[in-house]
Amino acid sequence: MRVLGLPAILVACFALAGCSAISGDPDRPIRPPETTGSVAASIPPPPEPQPAVQPMPDIAPADNVAMVPPPISRSPISRPPMRPVALPVEPAAAIRPIQRERIFSRRFRDAKPINFGKASPRAFAVHGVDVSRWQGEIDWVTLRQQGANFAFIKATDGGDHIDPAFKRNWRGAHEAGLRRGAYHFFYWCRTGAEQARWFIRNVPRIDGALPPVLDVEWNADSACKRRPSPAEVREKMRIFLTMVEQHYGQRPIIYTAPGFYHDNLEGAFTDYPFWLRSVAQHPAKVFEDRKWVFWQYSGSGLSHGVGEKIDLNVFNGSAEAWYRWIGQNTGGGGQATSDRYASRE
Repeated sequence: MRVLGLPAILVACFALAGCSAISGDPDRPIRPPETTGSVAASIPPPPEPQPAVQPMPDIAPADNVAMVPPPISRSPISRPPMRPVALPVEPAAAIRPIQRERIFSRRFRDAKPINFGKASPRAFAVHGVDVSRWQGEIDWVTLRQQGANFAFIKATDGGDHIDPAFKRNWRGAHEAGLRRGAYHFFYWCRTGAEQARWFIRNVPRIDGALPPVLDVEWNADSACKRRPSPAEVREKMRIFLTMVEQHYGQRPIIYTAPGFYHDNLEGAFTDYPFWLRSVAQHPAKVFEDRKWVFWQYSGSGLSHGVGEKIDLNVFNGSAEAWYRWIGQNTGGGGQATSDRYASRE
């Protein structure tokens, strides 16, 4: 609404029999949505006519002196009582709602059980697995009921290989209600950039997925026999990690084993979450002060739903800590895309 200039209002008021007041508070934005309202006023009959007001001479005011018009006789207006307006509640800051899927208790067995003492993996609330083609056909519903609440699934390695069971496992884990994430096995005879592009090409960006994982270790069976210097190792890794994080909008997890870690990663990548392999002792005794999120404690797990041995893991925290971590670290990196594999098989 525009407010008329003061001279125009005065002339209009004096020319009429009386001048009625405009009611209402100053404009206040109320969002969302923006609404307006009006209050009906009961206006009494106008007062007796007043003598005409002589026009004011056209005199320019002196500097810094405001011209004050004569007082105006206003008609009293009766207003109904104002009702309080309930302002809309602003939504909370962008925090992903915590999805509280049921946590199944551990029922796994181990072909080569280890006595971890008081630091036993059994003491942890949230267990999971990691799989690849070598586990064969998996009954994911049964595996979940045995205690697999999350699964890291091998997707790619190097710059031209995709695990042939990845698509099947990726879909099956999701349909059974597990939290799923994909991992890439790093090949030291290729650059970090081409391996990151290969992973991005083959792993869909899915809302709710676990962060992507970079698996770095020495592999005696690999066709690549190179063992780069620690500086080159870290540089290759950093390129891969940076590209993958930019694409998925999630900070990747670094998976590693003791020998590789002590050769290359002590004191490095302190701002990344770690997933540590330690199948004979608690990680605190093998990796010293390194903080970790996941612990792979067995490579010889046995479970209904899987015909082959399987890797067993735990999350470092309580059930409540797991829900919080899920809320903070899962996502699709901005606009989530659909799972393009769901309709291909």
